[in-house]
Amino acid sequence: MLIGIPRESKPGETLVAATAKTVSQLTNLGYDVIVETGAGESADQPDSAFAAVDGVRVGTPEEVWAADVVVKVNAPTDEEIGRLRRGATIISMMAPARSPELLERLQAQGVTALAMDAVPRISRAQSMDVLSSMANVAGYRAVVEAAHEFGRMFTGQVTAAGKIPPARVFVVGAGVAGLAAIGAASAMGAVVRAFDVRPEVAEQVESMGAEFVHVEFEAEVSSDGYAKEMTAEQVAATAAMYDEEARAADIVITTALIPGRPAPSLITAETVAGMRNGSVIVDMAAANGGNAAGTVADQKVVTENGVTILGYTDLAGRLAAQTSQLYGTNIVNLLKLLTPEKDGNLALDFDDVVQRGITVVKDGESTWPPPAVQVSAAPAAAAAAPVEPKPEKKPMSPQAKVGAVLGAIALFWLVNALAPTDELRRHFTVLMLSVVVGYYVIGKVAHALHTPLMSVTNAISGVVVVGALVQVASDDKLIVGLSAVAILLASINVFGGFAVTRRMLSMFSKGA
Repeated sequence: MLIGIPRESKPGETLVAATAKTVSQLTNLGYDVIVETGAGESADQPDSAFAAVDGVRVGTPEEVWAADVVVKVNAPTDEEIGRLRRGATIISMMAPARSPELLERLQAQGVTALAMDAVPRISRAQSMDVLSSMANVAGYRAVVEAAHEFGRMFTGQVTAAGKIPPARVFVVGAGVAGLAAIGAASAMGAVVRAFDVRPEVAEQVESMGAEFVHVEFEAEVSSDGYAKEMTAEQVAATAAMYDEEARAADIVITTALIPGRPAPSLITAETVAGMRNGSVIVDMAAANGGNAAGTVADQKVVTENGVTILGYTDLAGRLAAQTSQLYGTNIVNLLKLLTPEKDGNLALDFDDVVQRGITVVKDGESTWPPPAVQVSAAPAAAAAAPVEPKPEKKPMSPQAKVGAVLGAIALFWLVNALAPTDELRRHFTVLMLSVVVGYYVIGKVAHALHTPLMSVTNAISGVVVVGALVQVASDDKLIVGLSAVAILLASINVFGGFAVTRRMLSMFSKGA
């Protein structure tokens, strides 16, 4: 089959659906590829780079749109749909939940349409998730744009001329874009705070170096990886927090979206009016109406109090080369799934939830919406077994310690006073001194350092074995019994110590 890569018709679009690297991977799957002249110029992919790949040629728009499979970034226009031949397959982003007219036109043309932005959010489909790929780039670029408009350093400085405080960044929404923005702002030295209505993302936010803002309300764990529309209770609980955080921040980055719905309004006009002069808001939800009051899609707005609101919807396209590469890789991963035999023939399997989920039209028949795929962004908590509380171990009081020491001294004096021979007194004195020295030497060593002491304990146990072997030849049955026990216990310690040491050393040895 022939795959066509057209030039994007959307004004100002810089992306292309494939790169020289990804088209070579498509040819390895058995496909022939034709790329429209000039399709990749804005993404640093000249025609010569495509033409240099075996199995790929550069052609006219008519040749591209006559292909068996056409792969785009943006949804096709009415004119482009008219160019598709009946029975062809079109792959692009389509926003099917918000574009019923588009689906009707695709049905009328008798084609098969696969929406890349309808990939279900399950682990197996992550390599095809173009929304995540683009959101990751857009989140990073949002911080770059904010830094440019902010005009000050993000990191704090202490100089001879004075102290410069770090910039304060507040991120609304901790999805892929939000986490990318958090990572970029943290790396630049800003103090970052973030909030999301999904409670399960707090740990992810903190792992990126930001502080998660907690609001007291009962939040539902996400069932599909996306944030839910907030309830009236949640709106009331978060409104004051948004106002406080935005007024205190130098930069606010909003990423809150609800699939198939307009973006929720979170930053009010009153909040914007209360922000400091020079503050910046990057509204990444501008394409869906915006999270902040005053946002205008694709425009830069400066309020009367000097707050800059950026409503750019092409953030990912401002890093066109990398974004095109990521999008092209998502396409390759999808076509690997659709071409299991690697014979260049696309085969849809509706028993596969991923293929079923992205297919919005099949041979002119509507297949949207697909059956729900229930996933959870947080693992279900296992029922914890009842644990009986352990009695708290109370430390020995100073009086008890003094009593124990006096008791030990009294016992030592009593044994020495009643010992029948001087030799027994000397041995008992050595034993007691060894106990005291051992307690203070070994007992004061941290637990993490016990393993390095294994060789020392092996040596001590070896001395015990030797001493017990000498005493085991005695005629006294009691001495023989005690010696046998000493030999057994000390030998267990020696062999066990060597076994533990060997396992420890094997962790650092390279395999053959």
